Amino acid sequence: MSGVIKELNKTLQLLRKEKEEDLHQYKRKMASTSIVERRKEGVCWYPVNVERTHYDSGERLLVKISRPREHTESHLFQSGKLISLFSNSAHNNEEINAITGVVNQAGEKEMIITLNDDTEPEWLNKSHVGVQLLFDENAYLEMERALNIVMDPKDERLALLRNIMLGDEDATFTERTAINLPQLNESQNKALNTIAQANELAIVHGPPGTGKTTTLVESISYTLKSEKQVLVCAPSNAAIDLLAEKLGEKDLIVVRIGHPARVTDELLSITMDARIAHHPNYKDLKAVKKQADEYYRTAMKYKRNFGHEERQQRRLLLQESGKLRKEADHLQYYITNDILSNAQVIACTMVGASNYMIRDRRFNVVFIDEAAQGLEPATWIPITKANKVVLAGDHCQLPPTIKSFESAKEGLDETLFEKAIKRNHADVMLREQYRMHEFIMGFSSRYFYSNKLQANEMVRDWQVFKDDRNVEFIDTAGCGFFEQVDKETKSSFNPEEADLMLKHYRAYLDLMSEMKPEATVSIGIISPYKAQVSLLQNIFKDVSKEHEGLKTKVAVNTIDSFQGQERDVIYISLVRSNEKGMIGFLSDTRRMNVAMTRARKKLVIVGDSATIGQHKFYSQFLDYVNEIGAYRSAFELMY
Repeated sequence: MSGVIKELNKTLQLLRKEKEEDLHQYKRKMASTSIVERRKEGVCWYPVNVERTHYDSGERLLVKISRPREHTESHLFQSGKLISLFSNSAHNNEEINAITGVVNQAGEKEMIITLNDDTEPEWLNKSHVGVQLLFDENAYLEMERALNIVMDPKDERLALLRNIMLGDEDATFTERTAINLPQLNESQNKALNTIAQANELAIVHGPPGTGKTTTLVESISYTLKSEKQVLVCAPSNAAIDLLAEKLGEKDLIVVRIGHPARVTDELLSITMDARIAHHPNYKDLKAVKKQADEYYRTAMKYKRNFGHEERQQRRLLLQESGKLRKEADHLQYYITNDILSNAQVIACTMVGASNYMIRDRRFNVVFIDEAAQGLEPATWIPITKANKVVLAGDHCQLPPTIKSFESAKEGLDETLFEKAIKRNHADVMLREQYRMHEFIMGFSSRYFYSNKLQANEMVRDWQVFKDDRNVEFIDTAGCGFFEQVDKETKSSFNPEEADLMLKHYRAYLDLMSEMKPEATVSIGIISPYKAQVSLLQNIFKDVSKEHEGLKTKVAVNTIDSFQGQERDVIYISLVRSNEKGMIGFLSDTRRMNVAMTRARKKLVIVGDSATIGQHKFYSQFLDYVNEIGAYRSAFELMY
């Protein structure tokens, strides 16, 4: 067995272990637990209010629900997750009335769901309605299927791609006339040319704020000058929706396969359902389906006790209904195939690339965005359809979420993007960032990107107001602000640190009112710990009302929820403060890279240097803070 096959086989075993752990956690949360307990686990909302129901432009039934104000538990619902909407009529048995669906949007108090049925259930607007997560086995089956195909490929091209990404084969390039698009900078144009010249593989490494999405959109658009169609994928619904939206703005014909995360009309218009609903033959399809249903309903009106003629009549009606249903299936297949054949971009999640609509399609070029956030087995799904692969992402930011600690430790947390970028010379790093002041960018550039990032002149020196400090580290060492642990969630929190942050925030808004009262400023307040986030959400709830003259927008959430977002000002609460120097979650430096690079004009970090300083990352960060004059002791704010 070759080294590559051994590696893939190990990945398969780790995936199975991950599935077992995921299923185990799901069963533990669901089995023998009351609805109240499930609610505390974050896998159930009950009861919920049905705010409204409506059909989207693809004629799917959407349901908007909300949970009671007093239910403040954090939850695990997010776009793309499978759910069961149920009514238990005051009994702890949701199977009495239930219908499955998919989460489109999930906020703190409201959720929008697409139901897997086009008819509104009778019980929906009655009391005792709830929603809970379902275990999604299909994703694991498709990932396992893809790995088996890659281990024993039926075509030489897939074998070559596999050996380039995991083995010792070299990616090859064919030199062509250089492309220089004026809307792209030097490194972005280099990435575009690398993609155009690649024969098998090209990798775009896009650090925060460097315009990875812009580069990818332009590269896809340029590729379509010579290709009729491309497949574009990403690990999450949110990521592929963003890319699909940007591609649609380029007037490309985009078809989004699967469930979109957002329900804006702009995005819904490119979904397969909406494309079908606007197809010239859709009226015929609808009419045939309606006629088939009418024949079926008429047939079912006959009772058991009827004579030969009635039995014969029912048989003929059912026959006719069956014929019409087959005709509808053929017409639906024709419409779907027609839409797909005329699409320039087919967009879906990585797992969505296994969708029956495109299961047997192949593509000359497959683009995979945010590839550093996708599990390796999931990344292989679209690659099995490709002749050439373009990977884009940043392995120095958030990795994929893995439930099994053992699987992660044994290597499942290393993505195909990471493996490919280490073993090949097919990558280009984007070097000019357009998001943040150079001091905010500086440490990440030094620690993660070999000091290769440069701030664009438009953002290099920007501030909220003149003479504002762009970076502040507020050190709580010696203050006795020791962390605590939430007994239920086991998550860490630090009340004194949260109060200190609030004090700084109030003082900063006072200063802003004086220096730049007309400013419109977006502010993010984040922490790696959910218990601290809950505490911060509570104490920051009404603070903005104290400065009604300022136009501030404040969001308080976890680091993960801010991935891909940015704010003018970012506050980070590190929480950990103990005598043993234990930092737990903070040791995930990639997560901290995400946190630190969300800020455009100002970054404020509150933490205990004595606790975090024993770790290499934070030790170097503290050196950097002193170097740029950004260090402040918490004692300055306390008196």
